[in-house]
Amino acid sequence: MASEEPQSYLTNTEQDPLTHSSISEKPSSSTIAPPPGEPSSATAPNPTTKNVQLSTPNDEQDDPSNLNGTEPSYPPAHRRGTKESTRSNRTAGDGADPPPLKKRLTDLFVSERKVKREPTIKESLMAIVKASWINLLLVFIPVGWALHFAHVNDTVVFVTTFLAIIPLAKLLGFGTEEISLRVGQTLGGLLNATLGNAVELIVAIIALVKCELRVVQSSLLGSILSNLLLVLGMCFFAGGIKFSEQGFKDTAAQLNSSLLTISVIAILIPAGYNAAFNAVQDKSQEAASVLSMSRGTSIIMLLIYGAYLIFQLFTHQHLYAEGAIDDSADTSRPIWGMGEHRALRNARSARRPKIATVEDGSEEEEDEEEIPQLTLWAALALLVGVTVLVAFTAEFLVSSINGLTEQHPQISVEWVGLILLPIVGNAAEHVTAVSVSVHDKIDLSMGVAVGSSIQIALFVIPFLVTLGWMMGKPLSLLFDPFESITLFLSVLIANATMQDGRSNWLEGFLLMMVYIIIAVSFWYYPSGATTTDTLFTC
Repeated sequence: MASEEPQSYLTNTEQDPLTHSSISEKPSSSTIAPPPGEPSSATAPNPTTKNVQLSTPNDEQDDPSNLNGTEPSYPPAHRRGTKESTRSNRTAGDGADPPPLKKRLTDLFVSERKVKREPTIKESLMAIVKASWINLLLVFIPVGWALHFAHVNDTVVFVTTFLAIIPLAKLLGFGTEEISLRVGQTLGGLLNATLGNAVELIVAIIALVKCELRVVQSSLLGSILSNLLLVLGMCFFAGGIKFSEQGFKDTAAQLNSSLLTISVIAILIPAGYNAAFNAVQDKSQEAASVLSMSRGTSIIMLLIYGAYLIFQLFTHQHLYAEGAIDDSADTSRPIWGMGEHRALRNARSARRPKIATVEDGSEEEEDEEEIPQLTLWAALALLVGVTVLVAFTAEFLVSSINGLTEQHPQISVEWVGLILLPIVGNAAEHVTAVSVSVHDKIDLSMGVAVGSSIQIALFVIPFLVTLGWMMGKPLSLLFDPFESITLFLSVLIANATMQDGRSNWLEGFLLMMVYIIIAVSFWYYPSGATTTDTLFTC
């Protein structure tokens, strides 16, 4: 009697299509009749016996570090990216516990790159003087102060103080970058965003003290639009000119989009309330309701920003870690009609996998060394000195705005606050973000541009509303409907360009064109037409 064909001696693994369980076939030794033409003494395995092992479909696929059934490590292996976390995980093993809070706090102040050599005091002073050719505009600081105390034409005072703040903002950014070299990348990005908004915060506080509510609201909204459209657009455009595509961490970008959407909701709700009930309430009752609504919402927004800081700095640092980069594939594009010539090579960031991976046994790159230009104390002294100069210069600038708009009726206060003041305050961020995007550090550019917008929307605006509450100033979240719609559409187009985790020059060009459209539209904004003027007075 002819026997069945011999089974393979190898172990076969199948998957049940109904239960998604893994079925392994293990042979057992036994003698069976061989096929015709072979010796009768041949041995072969018996028909296989199936051992069914049920497992959750995502248990082993989602976490490569959990292959042996052990408890997954922290952070997950597919989200590790920094060299320090790689070393610690290799020594700790797969079952390592999350690092303690004290270590996480310490790691924030540890630079990821070695500082090569500390400069001397003389070298630090020379570095400050030669930081940029924009320092030539520092001459307008004494000129603007003298013209202010001499009670000269407000237009001239505005122009000179406007030019004087530009180099101060640049020096503020320069000192911030020097301090960022000595801390971790995440904390460094937060410092850049925070101190980059120092000029806007100082201008807004001074305007709030003078009860210039229109200047406060328009300057803060203009800062969000400037960072989100102009700065981010210039980063995408400048990087896209050099590279075909650049990639950034889409998980962080999606989180940023959600935070920006929350800020828009907080601003649109008071505007909707005003549009819905202004006909059935008198102005005093509506003003009291809007103020109470704005102050309660501001406290909630501050809590949201605090939770965001904890998420970014402590609990989910691995989401902001850079992943490995695959340089094996040539992604450059051929030029039509130029034979073998190729151009517009994808940036290395675009070839980085969306989820950071680290393989055991992979060779680590040598740590790059940073060469600081300032000592730590020189950088701190620079920040303090520049902040004091900005405070006085900004006060003279705000004082001259009303005179400027009265002498030139075609220029509205809203256009000055929405377009001119943010350009001054974001000058340092413009230069920093664009320069690093050309060097394929698009994640840092995103942290500066989008991070600054989030900080203003979720921290600076609610902080000033709360501060105005303490000072007795009726600052609220009720922006002009035209300004609110502009913010909503700007966040919408910015989120659309960030959702795929890739950038190119056309997306940057579109963002810049949207900003120019807004600037042209607000040029025709009529003076004194805001809702704040009709509801709130000091």
